[in-house]
Amino acid sequence: MRAKQIPSSLTRSKSQILLLFFSLSLILLSYLFFLFPPSDPAASSTTNPYPQPRIPPQTSFLASLELFLTHKALNHRSSDDTVRSLLQDDVRMFDDRKFAKEMDWVYGDPYYPLNFPIRVYVYQMPNKFTYDLLWLFRKTYRETSNLTSSGSPVHRLIEQHSIDYWLWADLIAPESERLLKNVVRVDRQEEADLFYVPFFTTISFFLLEKQQCKALYREALKWVTEQPAWKRSEGRDHIFPIHHPWSFKSVRRYIWIPQGIAISFNILGTSQGKFHWRRTSFSHILNVDLCDAKCVSESESKRPILFFFRGQLKRNAFCFFRGGKIRSKLVTELAGAKDVVIEEGTSGDQGKAAAQKGMRRSIFCLSPAGDTPSSARLFDAIVSGCLHVIISDELELPFEGILDYRKIAIFVSSTDAVQPGWLLPFLKGISSTQIREMRRNLVEFSRHFMYSSPSQPLGPEDLVWRMMGGKLVNIKLHTRRLQRVVKESRSVCTCDCRSGNNTTSSTLSGQSLSG
Repeated sequence: MRAKQIPSSLTRSKSQILLLFFSLSLILLSYLFFLFPPSDPAASSTTNPYPQPRIPPQTSFLASLELFLTHKALNHRSSDDTVRSLLQDDVRMFDDRKFAKEMDWVYGDPYYPLNFPIRVYVYQMPNKFTYDLLWLFRKTYRETSNLTSSGSPVHRLIEQHSIDYWLWADLIAPESERLLKNVVRVDRQEEADLFYVPFFTTISFFLLEKQQCKALYREALKWVTEQPAWKRSEGRDHIFPIHHPWSFKSVRRYIWIPQGIAISFNILGTSQGKFHWRRTSFSHILNVDLCDAKCVSESESKRPILFFFRGQLKRNAFCFFRGGKIRSKLVTELAGAKDVVIEEGTSGDQGKAAAQKGMRRSIFCLSPAGDTPSSARLFDAIVSGCLHVIISDELELPFEGILDYRKIAIFVSSTDAVQPGWLLPFLKGISSTQIREMRRNLVEFSRHFMYSSPSQPLGPEDLVWRMMGGKLVNIKLHTRRLQRVVKESRSVCTCDCRSGNNTTSSTLSGQSLSG
């Protein structure tokens, strides 16, 4: 039986109706789309619990501190200013809790000890070591007449060594305001990988009377060393944010940190009665303004100075790593040379402006050794678009192992640099192509040295914790091996210890801090 034929005119009519309906539907959908645009998922806190801040990060220490003290610090919990004696039972109980937690990590986490984020417990120290010192700085920082023996403003030096503030302010900020995810603050000590000691040693060194400062140092050290976590580890997992080379110096001999961690250019530890320096180098706070990509590009053809240095031309014979002698020889060798500018200067407001102007007009900037293994001048040159000539055989660069400084700096041995007539021909022999490439790298490297609030990914605070992570792995691996060995015998040891027939493996007593 043949199929029934459908008139072609009816088929065409239905096709036209369907086409018209489809067109009207598209028009209606388009109208609704423009009338009610979809919401931006990035703007919703439900889909993005840690949104990027709408305001740029604050990089000024004074501005950030003002905001912190007048807004964020108002709700802080006050703490007792006394230091109590510690009972050995407190250490044992904490040791039991910490051991149980670490055993959970060892056998429950396949990635331990390589897991992240780093868990940090921040001590709630008495206000005299923290908030009181910050308020003291805020009330007195305008007194620029307060100078060091070298003529540098005291408060500018405090600002230059304010790493302790930037790290602490980021750690205690609400988690919803933080951008760094490789480190978190924990509220329970047994859950911590590291313990942060928030004591502003540089402020107290410069703004307190000498004897008052020494007394505060002794009291702070006694407070920390009386904590159960310190007694358990002998300070191996504690962080002291000591950055200025002279601060905390009077009490460093009391600290025994055979595997200690310090955010410092040096920290003194002891081993078998002998003192030794444990150095960890980190960047200084910038003294000059950032020269961004546009600034560097515009100044490309405006750098008539080949070689620039501004600072103290004469250093005493006791500068670290022969810095004084090397600097004197370089000044004698280069003084008066063509296209070379060597100026005496200090770190006041006028000195900052002169240094910034000179660095932005120069191709190369000199970085000889000085009072510390790393120099603030290095970081100022990086953010000014000036290629640094590093002359120091023992110079310690911040974040070594993470950053490749060969991309942004010229390394010259001290022996070669002081040879008559050697340095300038060497620098003139560097091709313009290599100089442009290195200057482009400077723009990328600048963010690694810009302390800010909130702390930025790949900023200096982030790199500090990445370096701490490397040190932490070594501590954890040692702990893991030790715990696997003593696991079966621990219960016997604990019973003997508590019955008074033995002592725990942790050192429960330390050196006296009296006097």
